Amino acid sequence: MASPDSPAPAAPTIRAATDADFPAIWAIFRQVIADGETYVYAADTTRAQARRIWTAPPASAFVAEQGGRIVGTYSLKPNQPGLGDHVANCGYMTDPQARGQGVGTALCGHSLTTARERGFAAMQFNFVVASNTRAIRLWEKHGFRVVGRSPGAFRPRAGGFADALIMHRTLK
Repeated sequence: MASPDSPAPAAPTIRAATDADFPAIWAIFRQVIADGETYVYAADTTRAQARRIWTAPPASAFVAEQGGRIVGTYSLKPNQPGLGDHVANCGYMTDPQARGQGVGTALCGHSLTTARERGFAAMQFNFVVASNTRAIRLWEKHGFRVVGRSPGAFRPRAGGFADALIMHRTLK
């Protein structure tokens, strides 16, 4: 992370991910799930499983580049098949070393634009861990609101239980 006296890094460039980007996506994915605090994926999720989760159709993966390296990624897909495919679902991961530098904000903004361009009417996050207050503030800043709560639905690796929130916003 940059010191308070150093200039803020330039906003990341966001683009569709390619096969060549997957090693960097995998590195971020592994780090994010390792702490067991924000995603339900098991710590032993394999590279092949992660690739399927993040990039296999109907999902589309994107990456954020900053200073010549990939610092974040998101995966956009229909929230449900068939009669629910007009609502998008998205997952975001930021390299832990790039947190606090606007990467999540840029990823979210880009995903909302992309979802709108692809004809989605809304976006919904099905499982936002209630203790992930940093993400909740970010999603609320982008117009999402909590529309549901599943008590004790998440089991943090550190122990205990945490609620999972459903967050939603329209795109039209």
